[in-house]
Amino acid sequence: MTAVVYLGTSEFAAAVLRGLADSPHRPVLVVTRPDRPRGRGRKLASPPVADAARELGIALEQPGQINGEAALATIEAARPEAVCVCAYGALITEPLLSRFQILNVHPSLLPRWRGAAPIERAIMAGDEQTGVSIMRLAAGLDSGPVCGQAGEPIRPDDTYGSLAARLEVLGTELLVRTLDTAPPCTEQDESQATYAAKIGPEDRELDPTRPASELERTVRALTPHVGAHMVLPDGTRLGVGAVRVLPEGGPPVGEVSFDGTRPVLGCAQGALELLVVQPPGRRPMSGEDYLRGRRR
Repeated sequence: MTAVVYLGTSEFAAAVLRGLADSPHRPVLVVTRPDRPRGRGRKLASPPVADAARELGIALEQPGQINGEAALATIEAARPEAVCVCAYGALITEPLLSRFQILNVHPSLLPRWRGAAPIERAIMAGDEQTGVSIMRLAAGLDSGPVCGQAGEPIRPDDTYGSLAARLEVLGTELLVRTLDTAPPCTEQDESQATYAAKIGPEDRELDPTRPASELERTVRALTPHVGAHMVLPDGTRLGVGAVRVLPEGGPPVGEVSFDGTRPVLGCAQGALELLVVQPPGRRPMSGEDYLRGRRR
């Protein structure tokens, strides 16, 4: 058994934590970010990793500054043989980098898709494969040497939710294997690096001047956690949860047809049939139900 301190924040990181807790490397301490306001009511809520640590009965700390001396003292007091990081959500720098050799679980085949949104960017780009890498954390963004990798196909119907669920399992297995065997690590090829920028508002809005196939990938990449949307001709913002590409036909670019059984958005190449939508202040619904409501 390896004495592990685990740093993470997101739902993905919480899933890896649960798997790691079932292994011989159950963490002795979990470190995550402070509680933050969430949702419409802006109520204070714990990060998913904090909830998981409490469920598992593992000691939990939520320092305001992960790179501060107080956080370093807390981690050192746990006397870890390994420090593992997964989707912490803040850049880890000195003094932690010098004090520990830190293993990072990153859901891509590094050096492809370094950065904040590797799963989303892989789907959006139309990649046929992604995976998980275990790397030693370094000062650069996801640039440290890679200690292990495992690939995972991206299926034509994968959403973020379905792909992330498989990568969570793969990441846990790979992390446990790395802790078991301590394999050598190999430097990344910088010439092959690509960057997965954080998803911003401009990524979420469906731009009909782009091909329908690109927008379909965007919807899948942002479902169900972030969500894509489009702006209707009257200025209303309509959430979009699932679509189908119509290679031919459809209304002119940027226009929406409400004449069929489902709404159809005209795009630069092809059109998008809206299978699942979410009007403002409403729950997600089928395109058929949405049209029935519009026609009343």
